[in-house]
Amino acid sequence: MTKVTETRIDLLRHGACEGGEIFRGSTDVALSDLGWQQMRDKVAAAGDASWDHIVSSPLQRCLRFAEDLSAQRSAPMAVRENLREMHFGDWEGLPHAEARKRYPKEWADFWESPAEASPPSGEAMPDFCQRITSELDAIAEAYQGQSVLLVVHGAVIRVMMCHFLGMPMGAMTRINVPYAGLTRFKVYRQEGKTPWVQLASHF
Repeated sequence: MTKVTETRIDLLRHGACEGGEIFRGSTDVALSDLGWQQMRDKVAAAGDASWDHIVSSPLQRCLRFAEDLSAQRSAPMAVRENLREMHFGDWEGLPHAEARKRYPKEWADFWESPAEASPPSGEAMPDFCQRITSELDAIAEAYQGQSVLLVVHGAVIRVMMCHFLGMPMGAMTRINVPYAGLTRFKVYRQEGKTPWVQLASHF
C-alpha cells in the first residue's frame, strides 16, 4: 500500500497591536499588551497542539511572539520574508473609516472585487496573492509529514485559506480572521497523486 503522509499546518494571526484599528500592512508596529495575551490564550486553548517548527512573518507583531513561543517550546523557528502582510499604499497608518472617507471609489472597488482591485499606491492584489500562495506551497513541501505553526497576518491567512480550499480569491473578504485566530489545515500526500487538503478547525 502506498504510504500517505500527513502534514499539519496551523495559521495563527497576530493579536491586537499598538495604534488601534488602522491599516498597518507593512508598517512594523508592536503588539499591545492585549495582543500578547490574546495570542498566549489562543495557544493555550489549542491544548494538544505541538509544533515541530514555527515559521513567522518578519514583522515584529508576529516575530516577537514566534520567538517567545519558540524558546518556550524548544521548537526551531524560521523567518520567511514573503509572509509579510500586504502593503496598503496610501492607506498605511489610516483608520479604516478615514481610508473609506478619503478614497471612496478605491475603497468600494477593493471590498467588492478584492481579487482584482488594489489599495492606491499599494501592492497589487494579484502579486500579493501569488507571493503568499507560492510561499504556502513551498512551506507545505518543505515540512512534509510534520506539524508547523505559521505566525502571520489577517490578509495573508485569508489568501491561504482561499488557496487551500480551492476558493476564488474574491471570496477572501467573506472570511473572518480575528486577532489571534487559529486555523488548522491537514495536507495529505500520496505518491503520484495531487495533495489533498482538509480544513480541520478555525477558531
